[in-house]
Amino acid sequence: EEKTEHIEKFKSKQPGKMHACGHDGHVTMLLGAAALLKSFEDSINGTIRLVFQPAEEGGAGAKRMVEEGVVEMKPKAELAFGMHVWPTLPTGAIASRPGALMAAAETFEIVINGKGGHAAMPHLTIDPIVATSSLVMNLQTVTSRTISPLESGVVSITQFTAGDAFNVIPASVLVRGTIRALSTEMLMSLRDRVEHIVNSTATLHGCTATIRYSPDFYPPTINHAGLFDAFSKDVGAIVSKEGYLRDIVPTMGGEDFSFIAQTVPSTFFMLGQGSGAEKNKNAADDEHHVPRTDYGLHHPSFALDEDTMPIGVELHVNLALRSLRELNGPNRRWEATEES
Repeated sequence: EEKTEHIEKFKSKQPGKMHACGHDGHVTMLLGAAALLKSFEDSINGTIRLVFQPAEEGGAGAKRMVEEGVVEMKPKAELAFGMHVWPTLPTGAIASRPGALMAAAETFEIVINGKGGHAAMPHLTIDPIVATSSLVMNLQTVTSRTISPLESGVVSITQFTAGDAFNVIPASVLVRGTIRALSTEMLMSLRDRVEHIVNSTATLHGCTATIRYSPDFYPPTINHAGLFDAFSKDVGAIVSKEGYLRDIVPTMGGEDFSFIAQTVPSTFFMLGQGSGAEKNKNAADDEHHVPRTDYGLHHPSFALDEDTMPIGVELHVNLALRSLRELNGPNRRWEATEES
């Protein structure tokens, strides 16, 4: 439920739904870039393809677009760039890094089946709540005891649903969660370990278990090292209000831009937006009060700092025009950097 303050005119009217990740802002930035590029289209030497990803939040929309030809359609795409607002960075800052920037991601749904019955006679049941409670604790050992401390991985249980009466032990329990890693290989290893623990825990408690995964796991978002070092970091520094591109540690968030980055050299950027509330110091009245914009993505109080949007437009346009200039030039510096 949206809890963002001071935006009553803009709050979601749908219970349990809100813009909590900035995608409405991302669309606005790309539309702004489109309008600007269109204004001098005749002077652009090359093709700029603007990609509005559908279903980024779990629907693998970018994968569908790749399958339908967004990269291979003529003229074939040679480079790709994307960006996401980032509340932990101050407004005006831009950050990125070469290599893995965002995690591979998988979701799962587990059903533990036991035997229901009266809560006063548990000896006549096979209690799936006890079994599933044990499972949740056992899954905590996946990352703490089965992978190297130098590796990165996450297994999180985010939903636990069982029963609807105070005096009835239910026949089954539903749990949902997610697995994250910075490589596809580690993601698959963690998934295998989760499945083993699910089945063995269920058997230990006399239950049965089923586990279902998402139709499309997300690969990690990998920034092409040569492109980043020879081109992208310089463009980011030009646009950043700080005058340089910040380095940032990889995040366990997932992003379906990763499907595009698998096909062509790419760079993904994080746009700082965490300083919105500082403008309140100069606000004369509550009507112009700006909500805090440093709440994390998917937080019920998340709000977009609109000052980030022109920065996103500027970054899109600079990346598009400067990359075309590189592609039309005699050398492709990122290829030379990669070979060296």
